[in-house]
Amino acid sequence: MDFGLVLQPDPPASRLVRFAQQAEDYGFTHLWMFDSHLLWMEPYVIFSQILAQTRRLTVGPFVTNPSTRDWTVTASLFATLNEMYGNRTVCGLGRGDSAVRVTGGKPATVKDMRAAAEVIRALANGRPASVGDAQLRLPWARSSSLEVWIAAYGPLALRAAGEIGDGYILQLADEDIARWMIGYVREAAAAAGRDPAAIRFCVAAPAYVTDGSAEQLAHARDQCRWFGGMVGNHVADIVSRYGADAPVPQALTDYIGQREGYDYNQHGRAGNEHTGFVPDEIVERFCLLGSVSEQVHKLEALRELGVDQFALYLQHDAKEQTLAAYGNAVIPAVNPAATTRVS
Repeated sequence: MDFGLVLQPDPPASRLVRFAQQAEDYGFTHLWMFDSHLLWMEPYVIFSQILAQTRRLTVGPFVTNPSTRDWTVTASLFATLNEMYGNRTVCGLGRGDSAVRVTGGKPATVKDMRAAAEVIRALANGRPASVGDAQLRLPWARSSSLEVWIAAYGPLALRAAGEIGDGYILQLADEDIARWMIGYVREAAAAAGRDPAAIRFCVAAPAYVTDGSAEQLAHARDQCRWFGGMVGNHVADIVSRYGADAPVPQALTDYIGQREGYDYNQHGRAGNEHTGFVPDEIVERFCLLGSVSEQVHKLEALRELGVDQFALYLQHDAKEQTLAAYGNAVIPAVNPAATTRVS
């Protein structure tokens, strides 16, 4: 299983670069960042520094959207980073949340998200793409290679992930929901004539490593409750479109019944005052909380479902401790090193 680290681009940027270097040393393969230009710093500038100061990490937004950047500019950006640092980028793409909502906008349609994915991928891979009435190409991007991974919860977006995505991003770590979502994406891929096994599956969630005590578990829940509120924004969109009987797992929709609103000034932050509606059970189901052995057990269960990468959100009061626990204990347990003698 691959491991990714998800960061918010808060200043100072130098700290983010240090986290990336540590993550690479600990065996992480991917470094992801929020892409919300008013709430946080510009991630792509920081990506350039991270790529320059690491050797193997792949970097990408978690996630960008079709609305806040011209698609051709996005493609050129990725192709430029690939030319400079050797094809170590991936484009996480969704309909949009904080980046569009803080300016009074709305998430893009699935149709536009699909079109953006096709244009960005074609151009960033040196191929022509239709943009409006024009056929365009980045003639200098012949050696660039970019995958587009689709983040989705709702049925139309899940179908898009299966039909056109190189990868699928699920931002929660509940095993039952992951099983349903991955199955839906695979079915969509097969129906489109694609090989479902060719799609990469990434589950992303906060992780908080504890000593196994009830006291630390309670603290970890409070530190990660923000995540249930963030997921609730996307779920609320699905419910508003399809109603209470939305064609997604009921466990995903039931908990937002008491949701009253959301303050994007506290988006993705521990202690968010607008996430009191998120029950303890949901926090534990959506996140990875507990001892090293408990974390390993859940990760192995996710791997059995077909998850190729776990991306760890590092937004709580134990960033360094959690990163070290994963590097020193969790990752080695999930991915034991090969030995010379096998018997």
